[in-house]
Amino acid sequence: MNLLEIKGPEFLKTLSIKELNELADEIRSFLIDSISKTGGHLSSNLGVVELTIALHYVFNSPEDKIIFDVGHQSYIHKILTGRAKDFDTLRMYQGLSGYQKRNESVHDVWEAGHSSTAIAAVAGFELAKFYNQTKEKNIAIVGDGSLNSGLSFEALNYLGHQKNMSPIIIINDNEMSISKNVGRLAKLLNKTRANKFYNYATKTKRKLPKFLYRWKVRIANMIRGFANNLTIFDEFGFSYYGPIDGHDIKNLVKFLKLIKNKNRPVVLHVVTKKGKGYLPAENDKTGMWHGVGPFNKETGEFLNKNKENFTSWSNIISEYLLRYAENNADFRIIIPAMITGSGLIEFEEKYPDKIIDVGICESFSVCFSAALALRGIKIFLPIYSSFLQRAYDQIVHDLTRQEAKIVIGIDRSGVVGGDGETHQGIYDIAYLKHIPNIEIVQPSTALEAQSLLNYAFNVAKDSVAIRYSRNSVLKYDGEALEEIIYPSWTLKNNHGKANLIAYGDNFQRLVDYVESNNLPINLINARFIKPMDLDLLDLLIEDELPLYVLEDVTKISGLGSSILEYISHLHKIKNVTIFGLPDEFILQGNQEEIYKQYHLDSESIVKEILK
Repeated sequence: MNLLEIKGPEFLKTLSIKELNELADEIRSFLIDSISKTGGHLSSNLGVVELTIALHYVFNSPEDKIIFDVGHQSYIHKILTGRAKDFDTLRMYQGLSGYQKRNESVHDVWEAGHSSTAIAAVAGFELAKFYNQTKEKNIAIVGDGSLNSGLSFEALNYLGHQKNMSPIIIINDNEMSISKNVGRLAKLLNKTRANKFYNYATKTKRKLPKFLYRWKVRIANMIRGFANNLTIFDEFGFSYYGPIDGHDIKNLVKFLKLIKNKNRPVVLHVVTKKGKGYLPAENDKTGMWHGVGPFNKETGEFLNKNKENFTSWSNIISEYLLRYAENNADFRIIIPAMITGSGLIEFEEKYPDKIIDVGICESFSVCFSAALALRGIKIFLPIYSSFLQRAYDQIVHDLTRQEAKIVIGIDRSGVVGGDGETHQGIYDIAYLKHIPNIEIVQPSTALEAQSLLNYAFNVAKDSVAIRYSRNSVLKYDGEALEEIIYPSWTLKNNHGKANLIAYGDNFQRLVDYVESNNLPINLINARFIKPMDLDLLDLLIEDELPLYVLEDVTKISGLGSSILEYISHLHKIKNVTIFGLPDEFILQGNQEEIYKQYHLDSESIVKEILK
């Protein structure tokens, strides 16, 4: 079959089970070949090939709504709905999204870049079905790691006893989210096995009177209870089936047809192998093959490597934490399911008792960290910018209001690239800077990161959020550290004709550009975004030179707006030009392409200043 010619999933219904299995092999080969060239989410998609085929074989999309809990596992869904021809643009600028995208296809009915939203979404779809008196089926495909989230539990609690709803929840159990799953629920799922007594008690081929059916269900649950096979989903009020082999299309079709006709909430527990069909991904226990760049599919070697003497910001932070942990017995890292992504594999190996993975539970991680901090434990909480926003209430209510002090590592801040609008780290300054008792800093070099981390742990009285991007940075090579004892900015050159304030990677790239072109621009490193260096800012306000501010976030509520608020408070007039991202969601694309689109590249900025 030519996958590029697929227009929609209707053709599946004409295929035999043998042909469906052959199609699965073709799709798996296509994914490995395509993603090896473009990069993307490999392991999660290789694990759901047969499951996605079976879903589209049994159900009728787009009438029936198929909702992936995290859209990065929807590549097979995209292929079966006619988008294989676009896979050479996957996650690229103006190309195919790496997630479900409602404006891409009528088959994409829900968008999710973060986990644990699907069951809540299905609840809404189910209630709308009741209101509209329609008959479609609403199906959520949820990874076992996502069930740790409070949002998933809240939705299960709502749906389990709704008599007018019949949602279908598919638990895709591969024992991994990105990193290995943790917690009691993961252990419960591992213990849940198909039981012959349960299967016998729940099978019946003839219709029973209602009162006998109720007794049958009670007896079945009693037998399952005696067999230690009563699941958490039964307690929530769902009919539970499984676990079944998620790579057996024939059995998948059988069970999907069974639950399709149920008129009550149903859970089907499907066991899959993450990375199935590609040995390096199958053997991955740390999440290295979850999201990948281009690679050699024959050898499994990654092709995009850091330049010599460069490393990721995550690694720079991790190296500092290794040294800090060696000298601080009361230090702990709390992390919500991102040990690999945050560059902490070596830390976990060396200090397994000093790192606590709480699973995909961002809100819990902040509240938990605050409580530990109030009892004298030093805490570092690394969390992606777009994930931290899920814990906003806990930052306000539980952390800063109680004057608990932790250090938050805001990883993936700024424009992140291929993951697109759900992952752009461009809102954290806006949602943090108005909160009391928290400081926001961002280093421009690896050396400065060491000084700011020392300040955060040893000097600051409040919680400190240290931002760092997904980019690579020149390694720290043991140079003498600056001792930072109060919030301060630094000035690079003071003989120019304009003042440009920037922070983080943007400051460093402008330094390189201005110096290499010998341009008459003064550069100010605003490494403290909150609080600002008011002494230096006052001088800049009094200066007759024009003042520019470069953001790596939205113009709204960034550093520039803080400067304008301060000037207004002084009742002074000063023309300030802000370079930043507009009030819109920023789609996928590499950082250079996005900066070029919004005139935030170095050439455009300098051209505007010199004009």
